[in-house]
Parts: sequence; C-alpha cells; structure tokens
Amino acid sequence: MSGLFRNFLTIVWALWRYNSVSPQSRTSAWFFVTPFDTGIATLKSDKYLQLAESAQVDYMLQTGLIKKTLGSGYNFVNAAQMVKFIKPIRLFKRVRVETQVVFADSKCVWFSHRFFVGETRHAEVLVKMKFKKGPVTVAPRLLVGAFRGAKPSWADHWDDALAAWS
Repeated sequence: MSGLFRNFLTIVWALWRYNSVSPQSRTSAWFFVTPFDTGIATLKSDKYLQLAESAQVDYMLQTGLIKKTLGSGYNFVNAAQMVKFIKPIRLFKRVRVETQVVFADSKCVWFSHRFFVGETRHAEVLVKMKFKKGPVTVAPRLLVGAFRGAKPSWADHWDDALAAWS
C-alpha cells in the first residue's frame, strides 16, 4: 500500500482520538498487511519503516502534538532509524504498532515502535528524531514535556555508533 495513502487513512482514523493522551503515553495504531506490503508472503523490510512512520503520525495526532508542531512552524525530522526483526509478519495479518517516547534530551527524541501480531512481538523500529524550525533544532521539552527517565544504554551505544560513522 502506498505510504501516502496509508498516512491519509491513519490521519482519518486518528482524528477520532485527537489530543486524547499525553505525549509521554504509549499509543497504538492498527494496520493490515496487504499484498502491496509483501514480497511473496511476508512484510518487506522497507515497509516496517513505512508502518513506523504512519504510527508516528498517529502518535502526533493522538497526543495533539501535530497542532503544536505545525502551528509553530516546526517540522519533525528523523535523524536515524534502526529495525530489530524478531519474527516475520505474514500477509493479511493485523499488526498493532505501539509507539512511545523512550527518551528525550535537549536536541532529540527517541521513539520506540513495537510491532505485534496478537500478543506476540514481531519487530521494533527505533527512531531518533528532531523537531526543527528551519535550520534551528527545537528543544523537545517544549513539545513532549520534561522527560524524567534515564537515557537507555542502547541509545548511548547507538549515538556512539552514529558518531563513529560520521
């Protein structure tokens, strides 16, 4: 299924839950795996990122952050993405993607998108994202609030790997 069309359907569905939870809540979005999402019978690897993007749009609507970001002229830009495949997702399965902010610092927000079929976790997409206004990075606390959790060690390792790759 086209990413644009899926995002449109996600927006329509998420409007029913607009601004219903806080930015530090976990949200859920549901998707069906169609023949356009698969190679022969399993979800293609690039489609995990597409579903994570749609789940992120759903999160932005459910938390009301979409109005804050667009109303202030902010954009959200993915700085890095990482996928952990656990089990393949088959054709015609209903997938639940649970999205939450795992950590936020002065520049970035780390999102987790966990993919479930039934109650079984099949994958996780981690996204390191920035809010931008033109070339300026906007402090995430202005949008998601002050984050009280500790930065996960995997996020430090990921940042180190990204820095070494630059």
